[in-house]
Amino acid sequence: MTTPASSPLQALARIRPDVRAMHSYVVQPSTGMLKMDAMENPFRLPAHLQAALGQRLGSVALNRYPGDRIADLKAALAQYAGMPEGYGIVLGNGSDELITLLALACAQPGTGQRATMLAPMPGFVMYPLSAQLQGLDFVGVPLTLDFELDEPALLAAIEQHRPAITYIAYPNNPTATLWDEGAVQRIIDAAGAQGGIVVMDEAYQPFASRTWIDRMRAEPARNAHVLLMRTLSKFGLAGVRLGYLIGPSAFVSEIDKVRPPYNVSVLNCEAALFALEHSEVFAAQAAEIRVERTTLIAALRQMPGVEKCWDSEANMVLIRVADSAKAYEGMKNRKVLVKNVSTMHPLLANCLRLTVGNAEDNAQMLAALQASL
Repeated sequence: MTTPASSPLQALARIRPDVRAMHSYVVQPSTGMLKMDAMENPFRLPAHLQAALGQRLGSVALNRYPGDRIADLKAALAQYAGMPEGYGIVLGNGSDELITLLALACAQPGTGQRATMLAPMPGFVMYPLSAQLQGLDFVGVPLTLDFELDEPALLAAIEQHRPAITYIAYPNNPTATLWDEGAVQRIIDAAGAQGGIVVMDEAYQPFASRTWIDRMRAEPARNAHVLLMRTLSKFGLAGVRLGYLIGPSAFVSEIDKVRPPYNVSVLNCEAALFALEHSEVFAAQAAEIRVERTTLIAALRQMPGVEKCWDSEANMVLIRVADSAKAYEGMKNRKVLVKNVSTMHPLLANCLRLTVGNAEDNAQMLAALQASL
């Protein structure tokens, strides 16, 4: 009996058409480059802490699945964040996984009625992507020309679409905007009146002047449908890949049901615990970045060829230039990587997103930008 020859193209046809049409997330090669495109903390651990962490990780039982230390990490994060009474935590492999879990928990497969996710745009690319992959409809509500919330448009969209999930990035990526507190609360109220969940995405909280968890503690009933999402990436542990979601225990326990078992490794867990034990080191780093941000914004606003530089409450700065593609390539040729966000949304035409680094990195970035305009 002759076995028919198989065809890779036939097998590929089993992959969803929308997935085949997608592009993979590409990380730019950065060897030999100053990497200012990913909002990473520029500071490494001091040498004595590197040695202490190495010794601690060396004693971790790699032959065992994650166990009780996960509970220790949740307790440490709860204390660090000031989690309210009656709340719980879900851990994720970065906040990206938490966004996926939320979409998965709220999707309505087989019901004939698709759930909706809503967010101001431009915003984090994982919101619409997770909606697409998990079978939710996505509604993006454009920001104003100056990247403020269009409150009337958001309220109308919430009323029309009745979203299961509304994301409010606080501060926003890539605009670095920390939106008006009153407007945000009114959007939260409107989403709650429709029976929806609101996720306050505080990935950049170490660099912001406010946090929504204060409102969650002050007005728990008004924010009972609000979940707070954070990551340790901007805290200073981008390589550790750890996100956490805080919310009322009833919500958290439901979302935890769709979490893969052992999604946080023993090494990630121990590294995060170690960092939280030395949180003052990371707090000092964040304070230095905030100071450098002020200096960087002042320099950008004085630079000929920078048409606009927006205020920032994150460790990034958004600017508009005459030709973002030319400026990006010029900086890349000068060994400095930044993010050309001009194709992400019409409102971002000719915009570049710059990471805020230490003084030396910022000076090198500014010189490359000035030479590339």
